[in-house]
Amino acid sequence: MNPPISRIFPDPAGAATDEQLLQWYAAPNAGGSAPDEPRVSFNFIASLDGAATVDGRSGGLGSPADQRIFKLLRRHADVILLGAATVRAEGYAGELLDGEAQRWRVGHGSAAHPPVAIVSGSLRLDPASDFFTQAPVRPLIFTTATAPARQRKALERVADVISAGTQVLDINAILAELTTRGLNHIHCEGGPHLFGSFQEAGRVDELCLTLSPLLVGGQEPRISATLSGDNPPAAPTGMWLAHVLHSEEMLFLRYLRHPRH
Repeated sequence: MNPPISRIFPDPAGAATDEQLLQWYAAPNAGGSAPDEPRVSFNFIASLDGAATVDGRSGGLGSPADQRIFKLLRRHADVILLGAATVRAEGYAGELLDGEAQRWRVGHGSAAHPPVAIVSGSLRLDPASDFFTQAPVRPLIFTTATAPARQRKALERVADVISAGTQVLDINAILAELTTRGLNHIHCEGGPHLFGSFQEAGRVDELCLTLSPLLVGGQEPRISATLSGDNPPAAPTGMWLAHVLHSEEMLFLRYLRHPRH
């Protein structure tokens, strides 16, 4: 039996059901903002000393409780957004939501399975991989106009390949395209470079951060990274703490961006 997940803050509650967790992680009231405005959430796990992976993968930090929340968060997504390196490292393929999750989504007015979108400037992806051949919904790939033409043509057979920027990926162009397709709740599962790019663009609305009770050490990456040090650092983004959950020694923090003025 999986360990229970309890809420410490704001209102203590023990042994949460899946429905309670889904309510606690539901999108906050937009407060009058346009219904088609994109909302970007990120989900990460990190060790106590800041490592995002163990031996190159995030799975070494996790637990059954973390996996439970990780899977539940997908139910709220209009689209799941990933960096290409995360797809290669974490083995994404096939249906990412089980039958119960798909029935829940249909019952709440969403498509059974959200599309998965990949961000890749180099298009270093294998069109014959299980990610594409077993995809329940045709994937999206965001790349640049100057990406390798031969690889682009090969990938166009198995995915919608969309240019978002000429030489550098344009985060705002990605969000505009997703919104045009009616995919307004963008749920991102990594990796660090994707998170860093969205931070630089000022387009992170939510961070769900799991703190794993491990000290990893070494040279493992942080949850946020940039491709180069040429650009000035982005201004800090103010976030507020929406809740704190725990299961055994693991903490689950949900931070939301302060409302834009």
